[in-house]
Amino acid sequence: MGKRYFCDYCDRSFQDNLHNRKKHLNGVQHLRAKRAWYDLFRDAAAILQEEQTKKPCRKFLQTGQCDFGSNCRFSHMTEHDLEKLSAQVQGEQRLKELQQEGMDIPPGTIEDWLEKRAKRLSAAQSN
Repeated sequence: MGKRYFCDYCDRSFQDNLHNRKKHLNGVQHLRAKRAWYDLFRDAAAILQEEQTKKPCRKFLQTGQCDFGSNCRFSHMTEHDLEKLSAQVQGEQRLKELQQEGMDIPPGTIEDWLEKRAKRLSAAQSN
């Protein structure tokens, strides 16, 4: 039977020889799966910059679906999505600036802080 090669990106295996491996690694499916994997780890600033350069996808805006999916060369983000992403980028930049200035920033989100504050206030009112 021989050795088999398992591709983690594509979640498939095949007989391991030079021809098969080279054919797989240069294949469209593998390159798409590899790109999708690395896209999961991109920062918000890079995503925002890329999405702002793209034109909106007409098919996605009209029907809510696009036949090309993540491979579409047009943007599937609405104005609201772009605003949220822009706010996230600005928040990350402020956080980096504060950390560079030497301020001690506790981990967590504003929602966590508001929830803790509400619990403290309700506990203080009940006492």
